[in-house]
Amino acid sequence: MSKMDLYNFPGAPASRAIQMTAKALGVELNSKFINTMEGDQLKPEFVKINPQHTIPTLVDNGFAIWESRAIVVYLVEKYGKPSSALYPKDPQKRAVINQRLYFDMGVLYDAIYKYFFAIFRTGQLGDQESLDRVNTAFGFLNSFLEGQDFVAGNELSVADIFILATVSTVEMFTFDFSKYPNVEKWYKNAPKATPGWAENLESLNQAKKFLEERAAAKK
Repeated sequence: MSKMDLYNFPGAPASRAIQMTAKALGVELNSKFINTMEGDQLKPEFVKINPQHTIPTLVDNGFAIWESRAIVVYLVEKYGKPSSALYPKDPQKRAVINQRLYFDMGVLYDAIYKYFFAIFRTGQLGDQESLDRVNTAFGFLNSFLEGQDFVAGNELSVADIFILATVSTVEMFTFDFSKYPNVEKWYKNAPKATPGWAENLESLNQAKKFLEERAAAKK
């Protein structure tokens, strides 16, 4: 099997989630760096691949797919084992995983991005209302993990991988997990339970360095 091309910003949560999913499946991705801050996504050769010019975008033997959650589902459905718990065939188990993925997209990641990443736009973290939204989202996640080891049941799924990529982003800043004991326990289990976890943290550190250097250059 030839390597697939992943057009992405490597340290972004979505990119890290895809890389961890690929690791769990044992497939290799050829990472192609797209620097959206320099307008790489608008270059004609990329727009030809993805007319929406968004990243990450996966190209598998000429087939292009974007939207990160669609990418991880595609990877598991094409390259995973039929019995894989990452995205099982059972409709109810799959429905819970889908719900968690949409929760991450619309609630958790959105809150984290608007509060923490404001510092790269304005030089300071978001306001109290934005922080309240982060805490509310973590409260929901804590409730999902009540009485179970993973966010959508008792086995690792793509929902865990995606939400771990999102939650690990706060390591770039300062955030106290101890208020959310279920989240803290789940997060501490990630190095043991999640393929590609070390690479996730390395990519995160590289992204932090990149953003810090860019911010410093603007001063």
